[in-house]
Amino acid sequence: MKSMKRKSKTPAKESKLSNSELCKAIKKKSNIEDARIISPSDVETAVWVRLKCQFGCGGYGRSLVCPPYTPTAQQTREVLDSYSRAVLIHFTEEAQVTATIVELERDFFLRGAWKVFGIGAGSCSLCKECNLEKQQCQNPHHARPAMEACGIDVFSTVKKAGFPIEVVRTKSQCPNFYGLILVD
Repeated sequence: MKSMKRKSKTPAKESKLSNSELCKAIKKKSNIEDARIISPSDVETAVWVRLKCQFGCGGYGRSLVCPPYTPTAQQTREVLDSYSRAVLIHFTEEAQVTATIVELERDFFLRGAWKVFGIGAGSCSLCKECNLEKQQCQNPHHARPAMEACGIDVFSTVKKAGFPIEVVRTKSQCPNFYGLILVD
C-alpha cells in the first residue's frame, strides 16, 4: 500500500540557534545583567524546594503557575533532561523577569527553536484573580511558572553557573533575579 504522507513543497528547514545567536538576542533586551549558556544537567532540582513555597510563600495554591499546580521537582528534572541547552539569565532589579522570558521564548520559537520553554521568577500578576476552579489560565501565552515553583534550587543552580546570589536579610538589600530558558 502506498504511503499517504503529504510531501511539502518546501523542505523543512531545521533551525538550530547558535550559542552566540542566543546570547546576542538576549543582550538586546534591557534590564539584563548577564546570560550564560549552561547544561540542563547543571540545573539543580530538589523536592524540598516546593516545601519552601508551601510553607513560606503567601502565593501557594493561589495561582496556576504556583504549586501545587506546577510540575514537581521530578517532573521538572525529566523536562530538563529532554533539552541540550539552557540559558540562565541574570536580571536587574527593575526587570520584568517573566515578561522578558516570554518575549525571548517567542523570539527563539519564531527563529525555529520549536521546543523552547521559559521559566520565570516570582508570582504571577497578570490577572486580578486566578481561575483556579476551572484550572484554566486566562493568559497562557504570557504566564510562566517561577523556577522555585517547579522545584528548581535556584541558589545552587546560580552558584554553579558562577553568578552572584545571597540570602536577602534586610528590606534595603537588593536581591538578584534570574530566569531560565530551555532551548535546543
